[in-house]
Amino acid sequence: MPARVGLLWHTTAVEDISAEPGAAIAQAPWWQSAVFYQVYPRSFADSNGDGVGDLGGLREKLGYLELLGVDALWICPVMRSPMADGGYDVADPRDIDPLFGGLAALDAVIEEAHLRSMRVTMDLVPNHTSDQHAWFRAALAAGPGSPERNRYIFRDGRGPDGAVPPNNWPSVFGGPAWTRVIEANGRPGQWFLHIFAPEQPDLNWENPEVAADFEQTMRFWLDRGVDGFRIDVAHGMAKPEGLPDMSNVDTRMLVHDDSDPRFNNPAVHEIHRRLRKVMDEYPHAVSIGEVWVNDNIRFGEYVRPDELHLAFNFRLAETPFAADEIRAAVDNSLAAVVGVEATPTWTLSNHDIEREVTRYGGGGLGQARARAMMMFELALPGAVFVYNGAELGLPNVDDLPEAVLRDPAWERSGHTVRGRDGCRVPLPWEDTAPPFGFSTGRPWLPLPPRWAGLTVESQLERLDSMLSLYRMAIELRAGRPEFAGPGLEWYGSPPGCLAFRRDGGLVCVLNGTDAPITLPAGEVLLASAPISARKLPANSTVWLV
Repeated sequence: MPARVGLLWHTTAVEDISAEPGAAIAQAPWWQSAVFYQVYPRSFADSNGDGVGDLGGLREKLGYLELLGVDALWICPVMRSPMADGGYDVADPRDIDPLFGGLAALDAVIEEAHLRSMRVTMDLVPNHTSDQHAWFRAALAAGPGSPERNRYIFRDGRGPDGAVPPNNWPSVFGGPAWTRVIEANGRPGQWFLHIFAPEQPDLNWENPEVAADFEQTMRFWLDRGVDGFRIDVAHGMAKPEGLPDMSNVDTRMLVHDDSDPRFNNPAVHEIHRRLRKVMDEYPHAVSIGEVWVNDNIRFGEYVRPDELHLAFNFRLAETPFAADEIRAAVDNSLAAVVGVEATPTWTLSNHDIEREVTRYGGGGLGQARARAMMMFELALPGAVFVYNGAELGLPNVDDLPEAVLRDPAWERSGHTVRGRDGCRVPLPWEDTAPPFGFSTGRPWLPLPPRWAGLTVESQLERLDSMLSLYRMAIELRAGRPEFAGPGLEWYGSPPGCLAFRRDGGLVCVLNGTDAPITLPAGEVLLASAPISARKLPANSTVWLV
């Protein structure tokens, strides 16, 4: 690559995601362009010194989130749970676990967030419950063929003594997706399905009781002031008829594939249509699905007008820092929703994915690329999701001591897969040594001393910090007319570079090369790295108007 690259700036149009952008903007609901902030509660802020983040800690930090400028919170599970999978094993979906402060603590968060003009969405888990849920305990006690067992997926085993699982499905966390129970007579009996951990038995959504109970849960939280839900494993509730064997068994952990019969079965859409009727009783609220589906047609089915409002598209989070692949991910994500006139979503990381600073190379290079991709993402039309700590430029912590690892994948893999704990380390708030103000006690995962320069306190004092860049970018996105409209068109640019223009007039340029490039005409609104002499540095992004 030469030291300087000349640009021949021209545009190539891509299909607009709205035929009448003016009308769409006038009637657009709040969530169509919102910046959501994902709170992983046990790692956000601890208010009582037990080493685990809680809702009291979140409430204390709402002023920080208001300063950051986000529109809405997405709070990961805080319902009653034995915490076998970080709260995604729910024992009581209509109560808050004492670990996080109880029901009153969430009420206080909702009230204060609303006073600060922030919406509150929370995780709901429809695919499974905890094995400590009252329903599952009743199912074990009731025995085969009972109405209680029909709420879950119990089956007799194969073979003369039923000792072989009902099919060959593996668990997402490793090992078989079936566990055999000991019946009341003390002998091995039926098997129950758990796509995830054995402590997370799958519900039987063909049973009307299951849907009715979930609807009750939705109304319970919406009536308390919650502004919507992130629906966990939204492509997973419906199971194929007869539960056939998998033709190609992939025993790797946390793998998603469109050919996987465990997920994305057609009957799931009738479930979402039923749930959407509940959401429509609360016109301000939003439903957001976790949908690991690669095929654009099948992905779009989840965000048809009578199903989910939004669905997570993970293409950017799975894409390396390479211009051609980034553009392909954007084009693909827009194409996935254009046919059903839905809103695209964008995210670079979450509680299940390696942090972007690490994915993009780590160190200074990873920081520079993460800054560039954050600005690129915020320039796109649609809803954006920011994982807590991304605004601080936190990397993954891949050297956690084995003794502290909590992810179920660690145990289920026989200590061969470390799991997702590296992206779940608590946030550093202040001071110069761990635990950096996260807790007065011992954090549930240790914070590395090398994070001293990444604390909120230190970054608020520096205009060139990642946190300051996030604040400025979110403020501009919310207030400038150049970000209006749902469409974009690509500018032609040299290899390794990307540029697009929004309907409102914003031009976003990303330089993914290792050398500076000359900018096209326009006033610099914001840049992820210092610009001089109209040169955009390597691994950086600029907004022009």
